[in-house]
Amino acid sequence: MSFTVTILGSGAAVPTLSRGTTSQFVNCQQRSILIDCGEGTQIQMRKFKVKFQGLQVILISHLHGDHIFGLAGLISTMQLLGRKEAITIVGPIGIKEFLLNQFKISGYYNGFPIEFHELAPNTEAMVYEDKCIEIKTFPLSHRIPTQGYRINEKPGKRGLDKEAFDETGISTSYIQKLISGEDVIDNEGTIVKSEDVTFPPKPTKSYAFCSDTAYHPPIINAIKGVNLLYHEATFLDKESERASETFHSTAKQAATIALKSEAKRLILGHFSARYKTMELHKEEAEAIFEKVFIPEDGEVFNV
Repeated sequence: MSFTVTILGSGAAVPTLSRGTTSQFVNCQQRSILIDCGEGTQIQMRKFKVKFQGLQVILISHLHGDHIFGLAGLISTMQLLGRKEAITIVGPIGIKEFLLNQFKISGYYNGFPIEFHELAPNTEAMVYEDKCIEIKTFPLSHRIPTQGYRINEKPGKRGLDKEAFDETGISTSYIQKLISGEDVIDNEGTIVKSEDVTFPPKPTKSYAFCSDTAYHPPIINAIKGVNLLYHEATFLDKESERASETFHSTAKQAATIALKSEAKRLILGHFSARYKTMELHKEEAEAIFEKVFIPEDGEVFNV
């Protein structure tokens, strides 16, 4: 099944004509997940043909406006279009109050259930899980409590080696147990090991989202070995002092985190509007880490 990331907004602080503020749509094992919801996110979703009525989970990294100002509008539109299904919103303490106060003041009525999962500062935990995926959160280093997220596929069932299975002569009724990894004993006492008649499941994949944050090596364990890493790169290295003051990262620092975490590929983002081109961001990062991508809004990445 597909595991993709659509970059809805890759800019920092304020939207521009070429880059919206932070938001991403993740489709993993037919689960629809939104990460952050900057101003105009629902417009970006329409523009890039992302169906927001199917959203099941919204992950909010922190409560700065460029990551949440689109949330009330998106939820309102969902209601106006007749949504009935519940949605889960995960984010730092305050996200519930932020959203419900807007609805209260504006006279909005929430026509479908919202299940809030508020995170205390510095939380490291599982925040969502079903039979196919799991989502974990971990703390970043920013001016206010901020969380990163890692989305992991769960291992699927093993594949049946039909030729090897046929040689056992046992009933096909044992197949489900065998591909689930269980050894079986047939009615005649014959032991058949799962690994002898099945193939290993396909390798699982993972995606990690790290924005906004200063250079923060403690996150390395939480994102170890991810197939695709998104890490903010607000500034170039020559603005490293400014990055430190504002608890943001440079392209060089993002690449260093990718290298140390043994990520397979790196997407940079959260670019300051002061930069008209991101060529130097890419050059700085590639000097440290090989597979670096500078996204355009609307670009889709296969995990």
